[in-house]
Amino acid sequence: MDTTQRYLYSIEDGGWAMRYGIGVGEEGLTLKGQAVVGRKAEWPSWTPTASMIRRKPELAQYAGGVSGGPHNPLGASALYLYRNGQDTKFRLHGTNAPWTIGQAVSNGCIRLTNDDIVDLYARTPVGTPVLII
Repeated sequence: MDTTQRYLYSIEDGGWAMRYGIGVGEEGLTLKGQAVVGRKAEWPSWTPTASMIRRKPELAQYAGGVSGGPHNPLGASALYLYRNGQDTKFRLHGTNAPWTIGQAVSNGCIRLTNDDIVDLYARTPVGTPVLII
């Protein structure tokens, strides 16, 4: 993923790549470097982290979690990024706010349109390496 250009490239067999437009984290919030897809979920639930609530106190109303569905900020699917076998709390996920693709507005996760994350989800097995620059 190239967070500056705001594109994610999925390298396919034969060296071809799929390119997806992405939304990224606000300055300094996006994970950089290497990770691996540690797990996947369709229509995932979402709970803001403690650091997200500290930065944006209005998120405290969701501290108990939000069930998966069209109003959930993680959208249709999520790929969970891990390092050294541990969940980084960073995700590649869909969005209920597609107009944010191409912008730096998230709490650090990489967001795609729901159509794009569904496509990427189908192409990406658990264990896939990820590089974020």
